[in-house]
Amino acid sequence: MSSAPSDSFHRKIDYLRLSITDRCNLRCLYCMPEEGVTKLQHSQILSYEEIVRLARICISMGISKVRITGGEPLARKEALELCKTIAGISGLDGLSLTTNGVLLCDLAEELFRAGIRRVNISLDTLKPERFLQITRRDLFERVWAGIMAAQRVGFSTVKINTVVLAGINDDEIKDLARLTFRYAVHVRFIEFMPFAEHECRTRFFPASQILERLRPLGSLEASNGEEADGPALHYAFKGALGKIGIIGAVSNHFCSSCNRLRLTADGKLKTCLFSADETDLRLLLRTGAKDCEIAAAILSAVRKKPERHHLGDPVFRKAISRPMFSIGG
Repeated sequence: MSSAPSDSFHRKIDYLRLSITDRCNLRCLYCMPEEGVTKLQHSQILSYEEIVRLARICISMGISKVRITGGEPLARKEALELCKTIAGISGLDGLSLTTNGVLLCDLAEELFRAGIRRVNISLDTLKPERFLQITRRDLFERVWAGIMAAQRVGFSTVKINTVVLAGINDDEIKDLARLTFRYAVHVRFIEFMPFAEHECRTRFFPASQILERLRPLGSLEASNGEEADGPALHYAFKGALGKIGIIGAVSNHFCSSCNRLRLTADGKLKTCLFSADETDLRLLLRTGAKDCEIAAAILSAVRKKPERHHLGDPVFRKAISRPMFSIGG
């Protein structure tokens, strides 16, 4: 296996976020509309074989960490077999999964057997009625059961991802953080990343205020992250079983240390979440390109990776051409 490729700013790129579907069984208000979602056609989605081929090429180039994402990845029928195949590729150091948790209770043990060792679960509230408000689905109990199942199975890391929305769930920051005293979970608070300018004014809640909300719970000490592939600032309360993470993608971006690529379910490679630039790997796959030609296209994209995003600029908008669920979480 080659050493990980570097971009023009000398960042080592060794992490691939691999979306396997744009379908989701929730309709979170910050991600998807309730109705009118334009879904990819079956022919547009990468096949099982195409995904595995691209994963092998990326790993052969020095990508050592892969995260399976969606949409909701567990909504794809062959997700378990796909995880098992990717986990078995020589040179891969770690395979992880991001899920909304709805199907996790039923699949946690099978995911562990398939080779998943770290799991991130989206949960923005501990109140069932508010869960319904945010996700537009009455499935809180299933998600909570999925979190408990993940704890029992023995994943090396279980993270809860919470998008903080001003005026909606910011009053639950302390309650969610208290989970780290009872369970060995990492609760990560994520700044809302708006898709439109007005959303900044109405929903954005900065990382600095998240940290202030946490301080009354006790001594909050900086903690070393257990992974090199994450953007969070890590903290821990004295005596807690788990950790706290704060991701300030807007107010305190981590672009200088970004080590990731994203592959969308329809085969487009993105080097920055907030850029409209994409490299069409599906076209190469389906027009007979050799592995070395695909690798060359990936390397060319890496070298053009932008220095930073501009999400926090005074005109607060994303330079993005598609909704989040079709990119991959």
